[in-house]
Amino acid sequence: MKKSLLMSGISLALVCFSTMGLAADWNFYGNARISTFYEDVDNAGTSTDSYSQALQGNSRIGANVKVSDELVGRFEYGASGGNVNVRHLYGEWSFGPGKLLVGQTDSPLNMSFSNQVHGADNGMDPYGGVDAMRQPMIQLTFGNFEIAAISPDVSNLGEANDTTEVKLPKVEASYKLNFDSGYITVAGGAQTYDLTDTSASREHDVTSYILAIGGQIRFGAAYLGGDIWAGQNPGPYNYNIDPDGDPEIIGNSLKDNDAYGCMAAAGYKLNPTFSFEAGIGYVAAEVDDSTRSEDDTVAYYLQSTITLAPGVFVVPEVGRIDKDKDNTGTDEDDTVYFGAKWQINF
Repeated sequence: MKKSLLMSGISLALVCFSTMGLAADWNFYGNARISTFYEDVDNAGTSTDSYSQALQGNSRIGANVKVSDELVGRFEYGASGGNVNVRHLYGEWSFGPGKLLVGQTDSPLNMSFSNQVHGADNGMDPYGGVDAMRQPMIQLTFGNFEIAAISPDVSNLGEANDTTEVKLPKVEASYKLNFDSGYITVAGGAQTYDLTDTSASREHDVTSYILAIGGQIRFGAAYLGGDIWAGQNPGPYNYNIDPDGDPEIIGNSLKDNDAYGCMAAAGYKLNPTFSFEAGIGYVAAEVDDSTRSEDDTVAYYLQSTITLAPGVFVVPEVGRIDKDKDNTGTDEDDTVYFGAKWQINF
């Protein structure tokens, strides 16, 4: 009986898939990624060496779907923590002068200039890159201009008795200016919510914003790219930085956290088999209170992408991530690493 039900379910799924296939073009893709790294972590003079090997959470399978010239979509699932998770899931409708996107994908406040592979393809995002994560959103696109209403992120900032109240969505926008040998992108985002201390009947306004500019230029087989950004309270915004980006409630006041970062990466493609890249980034955050210090991180790396066959490559990389001290002045990790990412696209 169970076998019969299973076969019936599989048959139904195949029929549904075949029916969908008549109405749309499905272009499937996927890749598997394994990280193999040694790390030497120094914390206040205590050194720890370790080796790790793992399936990267950004290993994926997905499809680009074309229903018509006006209607397209995409889905993509990853393997975060060994579990299936939604990376992208959206549809997009072209309505003449613009496009309407509904679903989850990279928000307008995202720039990618680094191929750093350590940390499951960190791409220097926590160390000065621009990364507001993939978000559920409603987005309008007009040429190279994007604007989106995004699901807000909130935090009670560790205050157990506090409640949050959101009245507006997060809003982000970006504009990309292309020229012959590269491009420049400017982007920004903002959100606000109320945090209420129910035990003291006290309300705080938690406002976050990020402003960023970045670009890339190419010189034949070489390229140079980077960004610089600044903002306030990136923690509750869910903006990806390595230091603590949360504001703090000190006494009866909310103390904002001012943050900024920058990064640059340069590379050269020697031939179809070998290419090289180096990058450096810096990020800092500081709570606006005399009892708090600046919490910063500097990171840099050198790598080579070795293409063994079309869609098959390995990326050896060596680098360092120095977290210096946290906002209380306590020593944090200084990590030196080397290893490689292994990837096959299919």
